[in-house]
Amino acid sequence: MSDPKPHHNPAPRLAASVIVLRDSPRGLEVLMLRRAERASDHHQSGAAVFPGGLLDDHDRGRHALCRGLDDATASARLGLHEGGLDYWVAAIRECFEEAGLLLAVDAAGRWADLSAQDPATLRDRRHRLHAGESDLTSLCAEWGLTLATDAVHYFSHWLTPPGRPKRFDTRFFVAEAPTGQTAIADETETAELMWLTPAEAIAPGRALKLLPVTRETLKTLATYNTVAEALAAASVPRDVPCMMPRLGTGAKGPRPVLPGEWAYAEIGRLDPEGRGDVSFELVPGRAVRLSPRIVRVTADNGSMMTGPGTNAYFVHDPGRSDCTLIDPGPDDDAHVRALLDHAPGRITRILVTHTHKDHSPAAQAIREATGAPLFGRVADHPEWQDGTFKPDHVLSHGDGVSLGLDCALRVVHTPGHASNHLCYLLEQERLLFTGDHLMQGSTVVINPPDGDMQAYLDALNALLALDLEWLAPGHGFLIDRPHDVVRRTVAHRLQREAKVVDALRESGRADVDALLATVYQEVPKPLHAMAARSLRAHLLKLRADGRAREDAGLWSLS
Repeated sequence: MSDPKPHHNPAPRLAASVIVLRDSPRGLEVLMLRRAERASDHHQSGAAVFPGGLLDDHDRGRHALCRGLDDATASARLGLHEGGLDYWVAAIRECFEEAGLLLAVDAAGRWADLSAQDPATLRDRRHRLHAGESDLTSLCAEWGLTLATDAVHYFSHWLTPPGRPKRFDTRFFVAEAPTGQTAIADETETAELMWLTPAEAIAPGRALKLLPVTRETLKTLATYNTVAEALAAASVPRDVPCMMPRLGTGAKGPRPVLPGEWAYAEIGRLDPEGRGDVSFELVPGRAVRLSPRIVRVTADNGSMMTGPGTNAYFVHDPGRSDCTLIDPGPDDDAHVRALLDHAPGRITRILVTHTHKDHSPAAQAIREATGAPLFGRVADHPEWQDGTFKPDHVLSHGDGVSLGLDCALRVVHTPGHASNHLCYLLEQERLLFTGDHLMQGSTVVINPPDGDMQAYLDALNALLALDLEWLAPGHGFLIDRPHDVVRRTVAHRLQREAKVVDALRESGRADVDALLATVYQEVPKPLHAMAARSLRAHLLKLRADGRAREDAGLWSLS
């Protein structure tokens, strides 16, 4: 973690944007604006965006122009106490200013007919509106219109990440293009208008400059076939999360990291100010300072089973010169050297979460180099285990390991993935070192006989009683919202169990290979051998529950 530096973060400016859609023979099309090239705004200069801009101080006074939506209802949809309708007004105003489409209706409820207006006069009205020399109220009064806010639906909420010189808190809306109107560029802020399918807009060959929010929005729009589908999805009452990218860096330089990417939560923890110097890549052999007490080093053993590699963690009291190593990882010379080089003090203990061969074998080399004793447990079954691991101290559930006055670990026995699996709770940070009990981006293999599905589910549910803020997994970045992760993992396993039951009911009797094709049909075939182990764990659990039976390798419901 880099040393904190003073960093100015401007308050985000409130903005609204409207995504205008239309149906065409080619499918759903979206209106894109290419911003004019401006040397003063490198970020948005030349970018393809949706119509939109900042809220105006006068938007609050235009609520009486709105049809079918009041401020209380609009504010509730946006999660605001008041002023929600301002965003609808701003979105409609900006759409007219920038694209020449006026989302307004006449007294009969018909879309505004702009064809009667002289094109030069219409362009002048848009420019004057943009310059603040005219206003929407007088325009609507002159043309006998009301704003069709009931035809504009809340779609998403995005916040510019900390660290940017300009920040925007933008609400995105979606609407159908008004019948009979033609989109025309304003020739000031907008250089070009384009009607494109979402797939065309994000295609590499089109080479549009797309901001992350625009690209992600287009990906979502690509899932709809018609305007009606998109509007129906946006009209459903729902909680709309605020999506705020975070700035990170990698081998190819900095970029925004989106919510849902593995490194997102860790970047937020290590760089809340938005310096942009935290890596979104796990680089083998690199020491990453996760807190004053924790340093992570990742082994160069990435694979389908280990993800980006196995994490080793150093834990220490900042006021002491010794440290404890959790999960030394594979017995690889370069990795062992990296651990010895990056230890934040003299290694006096080696703890392992379990003895699978990507987690514990380097313990012997580190012990020989440092004399540090080994802590952990031996598995009940030897298959797939590191036979070289022999603990000097056998740990039990609830044991405490004091690392100093302000640093202590509590042992949490979590069998299931392995009978000897342990997690370690760093109480001062409410952080759990999870080994393989919980992984990032994947579920773990439960491999009988040492693996046990019921024990795994019980151990997962037991974590809900712990006061947790963070997970430090054996593979991946730091994970936030631990209890949500636990609940999702339990739900996933129970859903998979339900698929096993359905497959047994459908087949009557079947062996593991036949069931695998149905129960794990979405899993790539190279992973089927691993999936078959977890499938067998589900079947053994169902048998123990009295819900399934096995006869000569064929399984059926009891």
